[in-house]
Amino acid sequence: MKKNTFKKHISVDCVIFGYDEENDKLEVLLIEQKNPNKKGHQSFIPQFALPGDLVNDEENLDESAQRVLNELTNVSGLNLRQFGCFGDPMRVKQEKDKEWLHLYRQDPDARVVTVAYYTLVRKEMIRPMPGSFAQNVVWKNTKRIPALAFDHNLIVKQASSNLRRDFDADMFAKELLPQKFTLKNLQNLYEVIFNTTLDKRNFIKRIKKEDHLLELSEKQKGTMFKPSKLYRFKVK
Repeated sequence: MKKNTFKKHISVDCVIFGYDEENDKLEVLLIEQKNPNKKGHQSFIPQFALPGDLVNDEENLDESAQRVLNELTNVSGLNLRQFGCFGDPMRVKQEKDKEWLHLYRQDPDARVVTVAYYTLVRKEMIRPMPGSFAQNVVWKNTKRIPALAFDHNLIVKQASSNLRRDFDADMFAKELLPQKFTLKNLQNLYEVIFNTTLDKRNFIKRIKKEDHLLELSEKQKGTMFKPSKLYRFKVK
């Protein structure tokens, strides 16, 4: 029987969403592929891509994704959520990706199946640094994602869909807002995540009906306008 070496070609890719509260934007963290400057490859054109890597023999999938994330952000303990598996035989066989694969992979023509994860962070909480295969890291607005390497545009699209689907049930707002916030802060977050404009009165009515918030006796400080009441999420 032919030896199965397919386990060598399983990867993880991480979609890192960052909420920019100051500018009301949801962004995704991308790497810019490193140009190795090897002789004969001066024409190499780097692409933007999701951070990811092949799974090491001693790792399970979650450990591999955490390694990729830690190398990029130098932060441990972020909540990674596995959301999909991408295994189209052609996903690593497009012409635009061949040169990078031949520069960095021992078996550049091998089929690769990737398991995708996503996480959410407040942008100011991390200071990303380029890792093994990157010459730069950049935040890109989710409304204007450029053409990415491999099938990474598809992966980002699926991650965005899962984020919106699970946002309320998993109380993701807790991870993206400060401990104390105004209802306007919360509404701005929902409008960014769902890419929509919400009616203020209807939004407040729905949010209060869900009974997740605790109204505090404090009001916001340092504002030029009438200070608003502060809230926090209830501890379950």
